[in-house]
Amino acid sequence: MTAARASHALDLENGRVVVVGGGLAAARLCATLRRKKFTGTLTVLSAEHVPPYDRPPLSKAVLAGERDASPLPFDTEKLAVDLRLGVTAVALDTDRRRLETTAGEVEYDALAVATGATPSRLPGEGPQTTLRTLDDALELRKQLVPGAHVVVVGASWIGAEVATAARAAGCRVTCVEFGAEPLSGVLGDEVGATTRGWWTGIDLRTSTGVTSVEPDGVHLDDGTVLPADVVVTGIGVRPDLAWLAGSGVALDRGVLTDTRCRTNVPGVVALGDVAQRWSEHTGSHRLAEHWDEASMVATAAATSLLDWEQGPVHDPVPYFWSDQFGRKLQYVGAHLPDDVLALDRAEDGSLLRATWSRDGLLTAWLGVDLAKELLAARTAVGSPVGALA
Repeated sequence: MTAARASHALDLENGRVVVVGGGLAAARLCATLRRKKFTGTLTVLSAEHVPPYDRPPLSKAVLAGERDASPLPFDTEKLAVDLRLGVTAVALDTDRRRLETTAGEVEYDALAVATGATPSRLPGEGPQTTLRTLDDALELRKQLVPGAHVVVVGASWIGAEVATAARAAGCRVTCVEFGAEPLSGVLGDEVGATTRGWWTGIDLRTSTGVTSVEPDGVHLDDGTVLPADVVVTGIGVRPDLAWLAGSGVALDRGVLTDTRCRTNVPGVVALGDVAQRWSEHTGSHRLAEHWDEASMVATAAATSLLDWEQGPVHDPVPYFWSDQFGRKLQYVGAHLPDDVLALDRAEDGSLLRATWSRDGLLTAWLGVDLAKELLAARTAVGSPVGALA
């Protein structure tokens, strides 16, 4: 996808910028625009009812009861931001440069799409919880009481972190995973198998599908029904795109952008979890649904809004982390299923380090409690594998 090259100029003093979404990417974008001397109108529409906050602590410190919130430094008065909480965009008219929202129409000169993603849910009429918002985390925390049977669907990043918190709270935990091993969907079976030992004390059921969540429990594809006090669904997220249907903005699994966050519509950028950004690292459009992306992308997005034709490329080496079972996992790069895997194990046989390569070049690195190696690994991605030696 190539961004539209038509001329688009934003008046620094009188222009109207509207940001749809109230997360980290939106907060950083507002601060960056002001730092770049944009003094026009800056409006943020957030579907949530609280100011922007940090999401990673939700499945960690907030769920563990170590804190009740994770607010971002976002001073609306200092930044002169018109923050409208509880307002959801429902349609976009790019010809008229007008948004239809649950609170009426909003006009703009430049638009930033930062609506994030929505957790996927399982079919069925039974209660199930997802973990995406502060309200989700606080409500789930109340339910993690000693002796409660918690069924977690999905043994990926969120599932592992929720299982960690539930086990620490004294819950009886069952985790159901469709793949053959925990984390196999993102890391592959061989790497995932080296993390199985971390699930001690948890009834981990791999190679098991869920057909639905019903009032009597979680229905598995082998006919088993798992009664549960709490069901947490952690099977992934999908970008919030419904309101963009018919807008002319190019969509795939997310909003398609170039390496400067530009969409095919002049004056409209997309950033954060909703954006499917072009990456030279993989030669494809990729969703980058991680904190690091949302944190770093604001400069490119703001520059594009202010100068559509020129600005910095945003294409960093992908990075994310997960805290689970007393360990910190850090991953840099982006590997493909057929990349060559090299695996290092700790003394107990569990995962210590994994690297992936293609044509002799490092494509990704994963370390467990190896923070001191992270910078070198990030720098080495794209270089000969021996660069890490």
